[in-house]
Amino acid sequence: MNDTQFKAWRVAEQDGSYYGSEQILGIKDLPEGEVLIKVSYSSLNYKDALSASGNKGVTRSFPHTPGIDAAGEVIESATGTPAVGSQVIVTGYDLGMNTDGGFGEYIRVPSAWCVPMPSGWQAETAMIYGTAGLTAGLCVQKLLRMGAGPEQGRVAVSGASGAVGSVAVELLAKLGFEVVAISGKADHAESLKELGAADVIGRDALADTKKPMLRPEFANAVDTVGGSPLAELLKQIKPGGSVSCCGLVAGPQLQTTVLPFILRGVNLLGVDSVEIPLADKEAVWKKFAEDWKCPTTEASAKRIGRTDLDDALSAFLKGESAGKIVLDHKA
Repeated sequence: MNDTQFKAWRVAEQDGSYYGSEQILGIKDLPEGEVLIKVSYSSLNYKDALSASGNKGVTRSFPHTPGIDAAGEVIESATGTPAVGSQVIVTGYDLGMNTDGGFGEYIRVPSAWCVPMPSGWQAETAMIYGTAGLTAGLCVQKLLRMGAGPEQGRVAVSGASGAVGSVAVELLAKLGFEVVAISGKADHAESLKELGAADVIGRDALADTKKPMLRPEFANAVDTVGGSPLAELLKQIKPGGSVSCCGLVAGPQLQTTVLPFILRGVNLLGVDSVEIPLADKEAVWKKFAEDWKCPTTEASAKRIGRTDLDDALSAFLKGESAGKIVLDHKA
């Protein structure tokens, strides 16, 4: 196998700038690991765009193959688990950050990173959800564990047009919630309603008001953007409500007061989809394969090839990306 060559979309540094292109690599070029996987599909994420742009907080050294998601067939397994020939999902941990990721046709990773493919699922379906879908599922799961229910009132989703937000909108609507989608992309209002949003409002609903508290509008919320919009959202949560927080596209800083927490008992719930136990990931994947299936998301996902990656990742950084994008290595 070490003589096998494969194609990968690889990012290199040149004179302080970073460029991605399709390269021919060998299995011998992959890092050490217990499991060799032939990747069928990957999924595009904001973190991939950061890696491809040379963000050293994501990827320390180049050349590098991004792709924090991968799904495919086990070709070699030093531990026997997962078994050779089985289909697996790999998301999070160090994949695509400092370990060559799913934008290559092969990856080599520790066995502890591999989740068995849920029964009835294919690699393409798994990557339609990817880390974004997993994160959305974890956000909703945290709200449910805090006692969130449709009878409490409307639930908001910020960054609703994005990869995480769009899945959260459909999943919450499927579970019976009245979803208010908050998006800066006015031309996506109809697609958000097709996902199940009862109402779509602009991002100005979360504009910085400088006020310490606002009228309570939402029983609960999923926030995918962070920064000032999250601070404004916290001011609008009803007493006892919760906000699941998973993103930082609007910035990592959170300038707020303790007032939403001590006057209304609001709960801010952090969501990590990278380093959580494998069993927790497997449980959410299983839900999406069964009761949490999001058919509109699955049907509307965009499929691209490696030569399309540069434009697709640039759109993430410009805030122009929407919905789920899947990399098909056969395209």
